[in-house]
Amino acid sequence: MYQSGALGMLLMTAPGEHLFDFNCIGSQCDTPINISVSIIPFEEMIASFSTGTLTFITEPSDNFFFAIDPFGQLAETGWGLYPTFQFLVWQDQWFTFMTKLIQKINDHPPDTVVVSVFENAFLQGKDGITKNLTIPNGYNRMELDLSLSCPGTRDGDCAMWDRVLNLFVCCEGLEQQCGQELGRWITPFRRRIGRWLTDVSALLPLVAGRFCSLNMKTDAWAMPWMPSLSVRFYNAPEDLFPVYIQPLFNGGTFDKSYNTKYQPILFTVPSGIKKVILAATITGHGSDDQQCAEFCPTTHVFMANGANYSVSFNDAGTPLGCANRVLDGVVPNEHGTWLYGRDGWCDGLQVDPLIFDITSVIAFDKQNSVNYRGLFQGKDPNPQHDPGVIIMNSYLVYFK
Repeated sequence: MYQSGALGMLLMTAPGEHLFDFNCIGSQCDTPINISVSIIPFEEMIASFSTGTLTFITEPSDNFFFAIDPFGQLAETGWGLYPTFQFLVWQDQWFTFMTKLIQKINDHPPDTVVVSVFENAFLQGKDGITKNLTIPNGYNRMELDLSLSCPGTRDGDCAMWDRVLNLFVCCEGLEQQCGQELGRWITPFRRRIGRWLTDVSALLPLVAGRFCSLNMKTDAWAMPWMPSLSVRFYNAPEDLFPVYIQPLFNGGTFDKSYNTKYQPILFTVPSGIKKVILAATITGHGSDDQQCAEFCPTTHVFMANGANYSVSFNDAGTPLGCANRVLDGVVPNEHGTWLYGRDGWCDGLQVDPLIFDITSVIAFDKQNSVNYRGLFQGKDPNPQHDPGVIIMNSYLVYFK
């Protein structure tokens, strides 16, 4: 209809038929609607018109709903961007996610050690918030349990915009690795309900058994948040123990020179090692002429002794890429464009480390090599203006 020159389209139900959601299906959702579209119930008088005038207007309307959550408490349901019950479905999916998350936490071994780091701490400003503590030793699993609320009592009191939230670490005896990232999240846009459990077991060698300073921060200009963070330690009997960690490659400006700074890193495996993994946390941000790197699919390739290990963020830029991940923990019904897929992240979600088991290609008795490239459409990026950025930390982790 848009290509025919139509300025708008009004649909009418058949006689006796109820109104229904006007939704896209599958690949239809990849095509944006560029004209105004609405649907009304059958009206014989309107149906009899051969000509007439139709005017579309934008009129603010009340948009406040509440629900009873799985724990019997009243809960807001967020912002319904469009007039569709799908937003209530997404809120219900989040209730399902939260129920399963609580059950997962309750199912942890009874001897799990829980270290409280922050409890409803006030987070704002360039310095963030810091806690000094001794990290337990002798465990092979470490998880970050983060809840993110805000001052006030309503969703609308929370910060606008989606910002990167980082947890950095600096430990005695590893001062040369101060500033390494232990966790990364993306804040939701005006919702106060987020809670996520992030498995960062691969990063245990950064902190285990050491006196450490944990620093959480986001952009200095952002409105305040109130995080509650605990770190959970336990043993999975079938798992090996991560004992050594070696920093590899970081990200940078995603332009035509992005890959020129990466050179092969040579390494030998310490004695007694049974397993080697490559761990990486990668997200793309910014918007160039190709919408990179927030809304463009990027590919990241690690090459270990000639074998490729890669990830492609193909949901980036899709209309419902993040809405389809509510059951994974995406906070639903935020303000802004929370529904759209992003490059390795979503509004209101943790960023999980990517884990590649490279043991099968490792030479345990001689030198090994690892390298990295970041690609857009299978090639080096080449934006014409305003290049985006890739935020990346990557490591080799050795297990016994």
